[in-house]
Amino acid sequence: MNGGYFSLNGLVGFFIAVVLLLVIVVIFGISAVNVQKREATNYYNIDASQAKMIDSSNANYYELKTKE
Repeated sequence: MNGGYFSLNGLVGFFIAVVLLLVIVVIFGISAVNVQKREATNYYNIDASQAKMIDSSNANYYELKTKE
């Protein structure tokens, strides 16, 4: 059979591609939710009085708060 509906270039290939993309979207979505849950309790302080608009030393003014 030369390029029928059920070859990998036809409907079956289309459904495989769609399922693969949906699996990738679900994996990235679950990963994003897990990162958000983990970082939602990561509180920090920024000393904005010393930070400049564009400066590589701004990371020095970032301080993680400890959990009480």
